[in-house]
Amino acid sequence: MQFDLSSVETATMVFIGTLVFAMVLVAFVLTAGFLALILVGVGKLAWFLVSSSLLAAVHGINDGWDRLIHHAATAEMPVDFQGQPAPSTGSYPRVMLRDS
Repeated sequence: MQFDLSSVETATMVFIGTLVFAMVLVAFVLTAGFLALILVGVGKLAWFLVSSSLLAAVHGINDGWDRLIHHAATAEMPVDFQGQPAPSTGSYPRVMLRDS
């Protein structure tokens, strides 16, 4: 017994066609949503990697600078530097005249 499509009513064909079209739309929306989630996840991962590497670089620079400053503060100089006398205007030191 062969299936003859002409024996199916028009309303049944429209109903089945509507279901098929709805399934195609559902598949499209689910695929688009899944791809959007993947793109958001990849973007968030990329942002996390970039921000973490920049933060690590900043912390490394800060730690290196801190070590350099502490090392320079503990280093002993072989000679003491003599302070240079500040030029004076007579009765008032130069620092006092800076604001006027």
